[in-house]
Parts: sequence; structure tokens; C-alpha cells
Amino acid sequence: MTINRKMHFTKDGRSSLKKHLCILGATILILFTCCSPPESSEFMRDVEVELSCEDFRAQPNYSGSVQLRIGGTLTVILCSNASTGFSWSKLAQISDRAVLMQIDHKFLPPTSDRAGAAGKEVWTFKTTNEGTSTIYLEYSQPWEGGDKAHWTFHLTVVVKYSH
Repeated sequence: MTINRKMHFTKDGRSSLKKHLCILGATILILFTCCSPPESSEFMRDVEVELSCEDFRAQPNYSGSVQLRIGGTLTVILCSNASTGFSWSKLAQISDRAVLMQIDHKFLPPTSDRAGAAGKEVWTFKTTNEGTSTIYLEYSQPWEGGDKAHWTFHLTVVVKYSH
């Protein structure tokens, strides 16, 4: 594609291109300032991470990260279908328990009456100190010889003091 532009010259012979470049530069700067995501220093008090069965079918090994304040709550909600023989680990593997501790785990039954419908498992964590910790969960068949780590959930949790 070719763009034909006529050059306009001022009385002193300079191109108005310089003026246009300055305006373009200012516009780009304004867009980046107004439309950029919030600074990473904005840590949330409470965060919820939820993944459906469809999410895990598309990406069986989920990995992500969140940022929370000290004293915050992290809720992890994952698809779970006991009728398949699979279940999530009840206790999460936590890399640094001084930063993050699990305070609850529960199963929510399916909301559908359909046979074989999936429910949800919910873990609740509390942040206690600044630092970084990871959460790891596996969706497996718990018996010997059963399918292990069919789905995995790995979440990095960064905790900071924030006022």
C-alpha cells in the first residue's frame, strides 16, 4: 500500500512534518499514560481465582500469579467431578507457610440435576507476611495405579504490605 502525501513548508522552509511528529508523539504518550494497566504496586485485599472444567480441558496444567496485601484472602475455586473418580488434593502444597496459609477447603455440589454434572472445590487462604509463596494442587484418581496429575493448578502468590 502506498500513501502519497504532499509536504507543506512553512515560510522558513521547514516541513510541517516536525509539527506532526510532535503531535503524534504527544498522542502516543497520552494513550500510554491513560490506558496502561495499574502499577504492579496495587495489591488487592481479596482475590478469587476460578477455573471451570472447560478451562482445564483447554489447558490441563494451569499456571498463574496473583498479588495480595498482608491480611488478604485468596479463594481458589476449581471444577471437580467425583463421578469420574478424580478429586483435587484436599490440602494444597504451599511453598512458604509463613506467607500464606490454607484456612478452609470444601466441596460445592453441582447446581444442575443432570447425572454426572460437575461441582466445585473451594480452598480459602489467608496472607500473613510479605513474600512469595506458591500453591500447587493436583486433580488425580487417588487409588494405586490411578491417573495422577490429570490436571494441575500452580499459582504464585506475591504478598506485600500495602496501605
